[in-house]
Amino acid sequence: MTLATLTAEVSAHFESAYGRSPRWIAAAPGRVNVIGEHTDYNDGFVLPMAIERYTLIAAAPAAGTGIRLRSAAGGAESFMDPSAGLKPGPKGTWSNYPMGVIAGFTARGVQVPGFDAFIYSTVPLGGGLSSSAALEVATATLLEAITGTRLDPVGKALLCQKAEHDYAGMPCGIMDQFISVMGRDNHLLLLDCRSREPKLVPMSDPAMALLITNTNVKHELTGGEYAQRRAQCEQAAAALGLTSLRDASAARLEAARDRMDEVVYRRARHVISEIDRTPRAAAAVQASDWATAGELMYASHDSLRDDYEVSCAELDAVVEIAREIGAHGGVLGCRMTGGGFGGCTVALVRASAVESISSRTAAGYEARTGLKPTLFVSRPANGATLVKG
Repeated sequence: MTLATLTAEVSAHFESAYGRSPRWIAAAPGRVNVIGEHTDYNDGFVLPMAIERYTLIAAAPAAGTGIRLRSAAGGAESFMDPSAGLKPGPKGTWSNYPMGVIAGFTARGVQVPGFDAFIYSTVPLGGGLSSSAALEVATATLLEAITGTRLDPVGKALLCQKAEHDYAGMPCGIMDQFISVMGRDNHLLLLDCRSREPKLVPMSDPAMALLITNTNVKHELTGGEYAQRRAQCEQAAAALGLTSLRDASAARLEAARDRMDEVVYRRARHVISEIDRTPRAAAAVQASDWATAGELMYASHDSLRDDYEVSCAELDAVVEIAREIGAHGGVLGCRMTGGGFGGCTVALVRASAVESISSRTAAGYEARTGLKPTLFVSRPANGATLVKG
């Protein structure tokens, strides 16, 4: 659905829930990371884009200082009063995300008045497309309108990241909030996770698009895999005499191979190669060199599968199907995206072939796994916006 259609949808939901029309409507997109995985906590580069899937919040003033939140996703109504203090609910409570953003505004000395709000989203939940950041950034955009307090884009993204850390209990990096705030149509965003410097990368060729395939699986892991890999990266950096793998090179890693465990070596090899691949992919996109961009995406997936070991059979199946379709069938590159162990893949495809690629991918995936995937195509979208207000 277009943003205009979604605006009408959330307005209708608000009117049904509260019996009046909304005064403000804010929207923020989800994102897909085109390349640059598990590089953020190693001070590396990421290359996300905002997708044409959005979280919208419609709101209107309410008497007093209380804030009521309802969501089309279900769950009980949430009520909070900033003047009485804000305390997050149990981990996993959906209202912790907007609550953390509201708390971030009040911590800056901004008085947030009472309002009623309704949340409606087309960003898939649990698919690694950053539905949480979309909710946080939409909340911050709404609060800017309600309070008349504009935040600079970096400050806004960091406030939302802090909300996720402190109120949702998720130690995320900076990519998701940055792209949801700063995305621009027909552009990717090359983000330096060390300097926090964002650089817009034109992707202006309408003949190309990104096809996202949700495997509709998320494997439950019990070994603390993410924390384990982060620790392995730190071990590798220490063995190299560095503070982070951002400063490492492939040659330096090879020279120190006998000073680290083989698994630690492979983890570092992924990170170092992925940090190198990401700016090269950005340059290829800017030059409309789709063959090179696609090759780098495939190399990224192979590295994540073999060296970082965060892929799974379902993600690998989608990438294998993409390779089989090949450039002659309209697929230039494909890789898992997000943390791994399930979730989504992203493929660089020719827009004219999307329908055939989608049907072949869906049929092949179901034949191999017995599962039905969810597919959608997106061009790079705009970041957060105030739709009404």
